[in-house]
Amino acid sequence: MTCFTSKRWLAPVATAALALATMPALAQTPAAPKIDGADTAWIIVATGIVLMMTLPGLALFYAGMVRKKNILATMAQSLAATAIVSVLWIVCGYSLTFSGDGPWIGNLDRVFLSGITMESVHPLAKTIPEMLFMLYQMTFAVITVALVAGSVADRMRFSAFLLFCVGWLIFVYVPIAHWVWGGGFLSAMGVLDFAGGTVVHINAGIAGLVAALVIRARQGYGTDNMSPYDLSLAVIGTGLLWVGWFGFNGGSALGANSRAVYAIVATHLAACMGALTWMVLEWYTRGKPSVLGIISGAIAGLGTITPASGFVLPWHGLIIGIIAGAICFYACTAIKRRFGYDDSLDVFGVHGVGGVTGTLLCGVFATAALSMGPDTPQGLPGLIDGNPRQVLIQFYGVVATIVWCGVATLILLKLIDFITPLRASREQEMEGLDISQHGEALQ
Repeated sequence: MTCFTSKRWLAPVATAALALATMPALAQTPAAPKIDGADTAWIIVATGIVLMMTLPGLALFYAGMVRKKNILATMAQSLAATAIVSVLWIVCGYSLTFSGDGPWIGNLDRVFLSGITMESVHPLAKTIPEMLFMLYQMTFAVITVALVAGSVADRMRFSAFLLFCVGWLIFVYVPIAHWVWGGGFLSAMGVLDFAGGTVVHINAGIAGLVAALVIRARQGYGTDNMSPYDLSLAVIGTGLLWVGWFGFNGGSALGANSRAVYAIVATHLAACMGALTWMVLEWYTRGKPSVLGIISGAIAGLGTITPASGFVLPWHGLIIGIIAGAICFYACTAIKRRFGYDDSLDVFGVHGVGGVTGTLLCGVFATAALSMGPDTPQGLPGLIDGNPRQVLIQFYGVVATIVWCGVATLILLKLIDFITPLRASREQEMEGLDISQHGEALQ
């Protein structure tokens, strides 16, 4: 009887022991990604206001700074960039940027958004639908392409600009976005770019400078009156851009969390200090602070804080804003006069120089305390946290972006010029691009 009873209890005891032995393994199994309602709602809002940065924000900002005869043509470039880039992003841009883990370019797994379902999420954004992640990233591509147009305002043919939008998105924006955000070689190196210092601002600034040099200066540049026709439009555009930047930087946290809030606060403070610094410097050098200077300083602060916004504390935003206002002011005045290039709306001086400055300063001020857990990509401390190597990594990212963007943009412009002239004729330019390119004019 005793022997029988022992055997009788043997099986349950063995089963219990097996269950206990397997419990740690079960506990370590990662939970399946779950779409979060709050995160999804915030990124929907962020997507909307980032798209607003191009239409109507950038369209008004640029249109307010050109001459009356080119206002509609300038707006048309923002409209065209939005439409072309959106379609191409759906077709292949998103897939080549965010699918696959190749060091140079992605793959075509998501071409025409194939494979995306209502439940699917992207590894970089596990709490929002992948379709929303795709749409949010599309708005970044849109505004980057549209930004370049400011450097060649008043003189680039509309047909040439359309070809530029297509080629530049595929051969310049997509590769660099993959390198930094899509798992490419710069990401693997640890380059920090929270919301687009390299991908957006350096990229657009360098492309704008190359385009301005290739197409050459406007007729009468340096002698004729090139004053903005209606700065009130530019002020309205600045306000829309400023608000949209909260979605640009805050939304790059890809969730409704404290990191998004920190990024928004740092962004706002940098914009404020950029505007004030530019205003003071202009007041000192010219005797009067201009409205154009104040809004230029605000945009400089916004662009410069972008790569660092999710890695720095609010007081770092104040310092970055001061540095941005000073450096971009001199880039758009003394340096521009010294070299004599006609960057019509100072895309290089504000976005290019600001993007380089902000990307390097991110390596200085990046704070480990803002790394929000294991899912935060590249949450590395910078110089202020005792990691001087991060500044060198940032510098490498800056150089790689400048070289690829500069060379590829130059080749692309030469190819387009072979197909159709890049620049409007002298007569068309003197008449104004509104009439010569679109058959319309403001009354």
